[in-house]
Amino acid sequence: MLSTGALRAHLLAARLAGPVATSRETSLRSYRLFAARDPRVLLGLAPERAWGEGELLRLMADRCGVSADPAHVSGPDAIDPDRTVAALDAFAERLALVAERRAPVLLGTGHPHRLLGFYAGLADALSAAGCPVLTPAQGRCVDIATRFGVRPYRLDYVRGVALVREPGGRPTGGETGAHTHSPLPVRLALQDAAERLGGLPELVIGDHGWVCGAGQLGIEAIGPADTDDPALFVGEAEGRVSVAVPLDDGVRAPFYRPLTRYVLNRACLSQ
Repeated sequence: MLSTGALRAHLLAARLAGPVATSRETSLRSYRLFAARDPRVLLGLAPERAWGEGELLRLMADRCGVSADPAHVSGPDAIDPDRTVAALDAFAERLALVAERRAPVLLGTGHPHRLLGFYAGLADALSAAGCPVLTPAQGRCVDIATRFGVRPYRLDYVRGVALVREPGGRPTGGETGAHTHSPLPVRLALQDAAERLGGLPELVIGDHGWVCGAGQLGIEAIGPADTDDPALFVGEAEGRVSVAVPLDDGVRAPFYRPLTRYVLNRACLSQ
């Protein structure tokens, strides 16, 4: 079992917390865009009130541990590992509750190259505990806006985890799917779950638009978020995201495996 101290040390060594690869410039740009309600950073969330840049910076300092100094405008951003550990504990509590009820869950990621293994481990454990792991709208197409214009993608599932692929291609080599921030895949999945499967998941686990899109529709949602993803933390502050875990979402995939082990141990779901 991974202790809290060992987890904290791993977070720092892997740069999941502490100084992270996400730059301060990138984070501040996201706060400016969010304050202007740019859909690229809202991730499907419709904030209940206006959030100014200064308010967002203070929120991110409180939830993530980034510097609250507006004069700090360059260099690497930082995440407080103690806040990450506390959020992972809360994340584990939500897993334990849904497992106890054997409730249906939906998992999805916009970071399949990095986070697929993290979610797949959770899906395996929840399925073993008796939770139906839903795979609605598999194979359905969804049009997503990208910097190259609107492009069609196909919703697919790998080990119970939803992701999107460019249509016509099968995964080859290390390909696992496309990176996306869009809430459209989770909206499609939830619509199909309601219409075809006859029920919605009690919990959505994911990142980016999967969390904010589900939370905006009133589905409980939890997941990780980087310092340049203020939407999840605003959603948490406004009560539409249950748990937002501050961590770097772009490190190498194996570095997330200890986090899977930790939360499953805390949730008493280790196999």
